[in-house]
Amino acid sequence: MARRPSRSNDAANPSLVKTGNPRADFTVAASAAERTLSTFTAAAAAMISFSRRKSIRDASERAYRLVVEQARQPVFFAECGVPDTLDGRFELVCLHAFLYLYRLKSEWPRAKALAQAFFDTMFGDLDRALRELGTGDLRVGREVKRMAQGFYGRIRAYENGIAADDSVLGAALARNLFGTVGVPLAQLEAMTLYVRRAADDLRSQGAAELLTGCVRFVSPKPRGPRSAARCR
Repeated sequence: MARRPSRSNDAANPSLVKTGNPRADFTVAASAAERTLSTFTAAAAAMISFSRRKSIRDASERAYRLVVEQARQPVFFAECGVPDTLDGRFELVCLHAFLYLYRLKSEWPRAKALAQAFFDTMFGDLDRALRELGTGDLRVGREVKRMAQGFYGRIRAYENGIAADDSVLGAALARNLFGTVGVPLAQLEAMTLYVRRAADDLRSQGAAELLTGCVRFVSPKPRGPRSAARCR
């Protein structure tokens, strides 16, 4: 006697259920296909979103590394008069971070996510540095908040300075970059010229490069070569 074929597998697949109504059968099959397509689309969208977030994170970390490399050049301390202290180093990082973010503003809104990721990377690194210096957990949060507020203030001051004349930009540098020491006029003028040259040079750099974090800075020396960004 022939065994009756099992319908359990067929019943688990709505596209194979026969209702006797051709239009209804087509609708059921189409609904199953739409659900499959919807699941695939959602998975693809999630993968694209993850890939984009990773790309932005990688770009922000690359840009921050290059900002710090530029800020650590010995010439700033040896020849430009920036104090070789924790404050002086922080100020140089803030200055070069400002220059990069200032350039990114002209690529709004597509650069907005990168600018935020760069900020997060920068202050995440400062948070780690404070902890390595032995700052207690309760105090770290307050210190990072204070530094973030200070950074926003410097952004406004440098932005206003670039938009105005050298006396305004020089005054902003004197208050912040050289805030803990007196600075000879010649060194202040040299740093004012450097900031203008750096901002002008960044304007000439392509958006595609900058959006991947490949930022290049001019030399602190007037006739020195531009930094070679290692974008790997």
